[in-house]
Amino acid sequence: MSRFINLLFLLTSLAIFFSCTPKVSDSLSDDESVSNDTIEYNTGPCATFANARMGDDAVTAHVLYRDLFKMERYERAFPYWKKAYSIAPAADGKRNTHFADGITFYQYFYNQTEDEALKEKYVDTIFLLYDQMEECYGKDGYVSGRKGFDLYYTFQDLVSRDSIYSLFTESINMDGDSAYFFILNPFTDVLVKEYFDGNIEMEEAQDYAGKIMSRLEKGLSSGKNQAQWAIINNYVPARLSRFEGEKGFYDCNYYIDKYIPEFEENPTDCDVINKVYRNLIWGGCAQDDPNVIRLRQVRDENCAQPEAVAKSSKAREGFDALESGDFELAIQKFEEAAEETDDTDRKGQLYLVIAKIYYGSLKRFPEARTFALKAAEVKDNWGQPYLLIGKLYASSGPLCGPGTGWDSQVVVWPAMDQWQKARSIDPEAAEEATRLINQYHQYLPTYEDVFQRRLDRGDRFRVECWIQETTTIRTVD
Repeated sequence: MSRFINLLFLLTSLAIFFSCTPKVSDSLSDDESVSNDTIEYNTGPCATFANARMGDDAVTAHVLYRDLFKMERYERAFPYWKKAYSIAPAADGKRNTHFADGITFYQYFYNQTEDEALKEKYVDTIFLLYDQMEECYGKDGYVSGRKGFDLYYTFQDLVSRDSIYSLFTESINMDGDSAYFFILNPFTDVLVKEYFDGNIEMEEAQDYAGKIMSRLEKGLSSGKNQAQWAIINNYVPARLSRFEGEKGFYDCNYYIDKYIPEFEENPTDCDVINKVYRNLIWGGCAQDDPNVIRLRQVRDENCAQPEAVAKSSKAREGFDALESGDFELAIQKFEEAAEETDDTDRKGQLYLVIAKIYYGSLKRFPEARTFALKAAEVKDNWGQPYLLIGKLYASSGPLCGPGTGWDSQVVVWPAMDQWQKARSIDPEAAEEATRLINQYHQYLPTYEDVFQRRLDRGDRFRVECWIQETTTIRTVD
């Protein structure tokens, strides 16, 4: 009974709040205008066209508002929606259309006003509509997922991240491998942040990372909506790779599945060979694992140790730690070796090794840049550190944005700055720098994307996130 009373209160609140909505900006002709007569309210909070009084009027209003709604003429459509919703909140009883569209209307009104008090009322109404949607259609994790989605993308400042995280976990716990696709990208980002802020334990993070990947794999294998799943696949695995720096988070099979294909594509690249070998060891792969044996053999035959390692006992200790998968100890020893030598070439090599560990294995990009810059500082006209920094920036799309679109594309600009610098100061780095610039050119924004933001090619632009660099706008066309 209490839930029914709450819903009656909801309907009353919404009816009162309608008087606060923006006026229709377009004038309506006589035959289009909504009657000012009092609407006879429905027979319950989940009334449908079929069982509501004046159900035929609700159907007419529904058809009128939906046509305008699809054209995004929201102010003109809103009065018709108000009438359809007031009579039959649950529409045909099979779809949550009136609730979902009402949320869209109020999000639109929210974005159109600067009045903070009005914004607050709009948000309250949005979540009241969610609550009623859940009462009428809440058989799965849709509503909690949509709440989390809207809070993440539109109203993030209104609640704690913990609250958003709870909504996403509730949604995926209810739906499992049938979870709604739209929660996966924001949930992945929130999951990573919650863990690294110390709000959840590793076991919980592992559980939800597994659920996210399981849902993604099912979506990719379904053969449906492949463009949508491709966008998610561009983001989720890359963002979850942040956990690779946590010892024991992923098992050996994860590293084999992810990194062996990279080795097979680049079987003679010593940077790739060393990275893949060390990541397998870090992931707990046994020394007698066939993949480890093959990598070790290829590396021993083709990849000599850096001279800086061979000439220093501290560096030797660091290399031994690296071979055993103890990255933190390896970094400590390499840094000690760098600090004890006056040979600038050797110091630079050691700093660059540290930068590559942070980048390739621990996925800690700011620390990787710090040591790459140290390497560049002690060794003049050396392009390798700038090649690495460019790779760090170019890999930051899923960290600084949703994996696609503007926020994820702009990271390519400072990446290109770094590669151009490497090419300009070091002839030995020129070939790789040019290859990377050509490779990433396809990921630049279009001129239309730039123009829509009242920017232009050649303008200076500040890339935020962890990068914090001012760069030059470039476009793909």
